[in-house]
Amino acid sequence: MKIGIIGDYRPEYPSQKATNDAMRHSSAKSGIQVDYQWIPTQSIPEHFSVITSNYDGYWIAPGSPESITGVLAMITYAREQHVPLLGTCGGFQHMILEYARSILSIEDAAHEEQSPDASKLLISRLACSLVGQQGEVQISPCSKAYRIYQTPKTIEHFRCNYGLNANYQNQIEQSGLKIVGTDQLGEPRIIEIPKHPFFIGTLFVPQLSSTFETPHCLVDAFIEQACIHAGEINRN
Repeated sequence: MKIGIIGDYRPEYPSQKATNDAMRHSSAKSGIQVDYQWIPTQSIPEHFSVITSNYDGYWIAPGSPESITGVLAMITYAREQHVPLLGTCGGFQHMILEYARSILSIEDAAHEEQSPDASKLLISRLACSLVGQQGEVQISPCSKAYRIYQTPKTIEHFRCNYGLNANYQNQIEQSGLKIVGTDQLGEPRIIEIPKHPFFIGTLFVPQLSSTFETPHCLVDAFIEQACIHAGEINRN
């Protein structure tokens, strides 16, 4: 079973190294042999057909990608083709950006880190940086995330400076992309598409909490769903 990690790998970046570690932790726990590969974002437009045919799930990794176009193309593919997709930190931000452009028709929706002067900053700088912070996340009881966590609250690690612009939160909440996890002030921390097999994004970095003894439940669930997807492909 193969997972494509969409991102430009930098070994000195703790969240990206933790992504590799978390994959190994959950693979060992489940007994599922996982072959994971980092896919440089600039390679995606040229090799799109190969990438979309070779993997059973995609993880949109933390970090600022070299090619936003490549990242958004992979999110669109996974969303439309019902391929399991997990996005963490920057992945969460780009999942919202893709949905705003593709589904809400906010075609010029932008990310402040890449386009600080854009007129529609859907993803904007947080009032207070969350880099290196831990915080409580409250999870909606009727969500897929809740079924995975089996608890209404969790403490998670953050390493982000950007999040959903509050001016667009109502529009997102009323769409098919649901905000199912928030902080104590109601600011978005988890998103999902309920009708998708697995389309979950977190502003926090769950892989930073993962260990061999206690792999993170979100990564466990992602790998399990990708394995199911791989089985469905094989049967077809």
